[in-house]
Amino acid sequence: MKKNHFITFIIFIILVTLTATIIIYPDVAFKGSTRGLEMWWGIVFPSLLPFFILSELLICFGIVQFIGVFLEPVMRPLFRVPGVGAFVWAMGMASGFPSGAKLSAKLYKDGELTKLEAERLNSFTNSSNPLFIFVAVSVGFFHNVNIGIVLAASHYLSNALVGLLMRFYGKNQPNYSRREKTPSNRIKHAFTVLHEKRMKEKRPIGKILGDAIASSIQTLLMIGGFIIVFSVLNMLLIEVGFITQVGKIISFFISKSSIHQDLSTPFVSGLFEITLGSKLVSDVANSTLLQQVALTSFILGFGGFSIQAQVASIISEVKMSMKPYMIGRLLQSVIAPILAVILWKPLYVDRLASWSNHKTITVINNFTEQHFHIDSIFVIGPIITLTALYIYVLLIIYRIYIQKKKPQF
Repeated sequence: MKKNHFITFIIFIILVTLTATIIIYPDVAFKGSTRGLEMWWGIVFPSLLPFFILSELLICFGIVQFIGVFLEPVMRPLFRVPGVGAFVWAMGMASGFPSGAKLSAKLYKDGELTKLEAERLNSFTNSSNPLFIFVAVSVGFFHNVNIGIVLAASHYLSNALVGLLMRFYGKNQPNYSRREKTPSNRIKHAFTVLHEKRMKEKRPIGKILGDAIASSIQTLLMIGGFIIVFSVLNMLLIEVGFITQVGKIISFFISKSSIHQDLSTPFVSGLFEITLGSKLVSDVANSTLLQQVALTSFILGFGGFSIQAQVASIISEVKMSMKPYMIGRLLQSVIAPILAVILWKPLYVDRLASWSNHKTITVINNFTEQHFHIDSIFVIGPIITLTALYIYVLLIIYRIYIQKKKPQF
């Protein structure tokens, strides 16, 4: 009882302090809110919506199960998850945070995964998408398109290594993973599974598409709320000096190492939100580029409290544990910067040396940096977001209308 009272008191203090800080610094809160809204409005929503809708449709029509039959011999021995886990992993890499959590929870809810398999899969299928790594971080923040390959390679390879390590999660729990019989004809079995899944779906195509759109937009609205909240929180913590003070403490501990002390504040900021953290890392002028890339790899691997809160909200709906996901984030935040350091010479230094003899590479780099700045992403993004929200409102109105027309008994 005393422990519960203490937790209640801590929550009370945090909320009151946060409210008072917003009242004292309304301009900072507004700036953080606007920044978070622009990120969700221009990038997150339009980039994730097509993947969310497509994944819902692929699951409903049995395409995911079809793919799972072929990839079962790969995914099961390597990661101790069914073959459908390959689809979640691929979609997670292509669309970014928190697609892996949404799809893992969806497949667990549909009975395609056991709870342990879903938790194990969720631990390594949430990653940053290539658009953010190559365009936003590499070009938009660092103005250096060549470091994108180092960041991407260290990020996705560390994800795979986390998956190999997390296969041992829950190994002592007996009879928890399903054991499927090896079919004599895998192609025939795959089409049989595809047909059975399609026949079980009784909803018409229009209803399936409408439900997929509504579910995807609802999830993205929740994600947008988390992005705005943590953006405001991050800006307020910077304004009151909390992040700076914590950065000084970290700076004291790394003062005797070769790591530059100016990276301590971006490190703390990146723990809360990866976009601002990565931007602050790129602004450190006195550090070496290798140290900046390694720290950015850490931030991308850890994910930030904002994304972790999004994942927690999604998987809590199906009672999945957050523990394996957090273990995966800690593992990747250690492995990713190590891989970045290892891959730095072959993927960056050596490539620059080999490209120096090609006259076209300078033109390509200049073109990329001039025409693919992060601000250009915001041009088309809001149009897609507005259109999707308009369709979502129409679907809600249609559902209410249909519900009222149903006879009441």
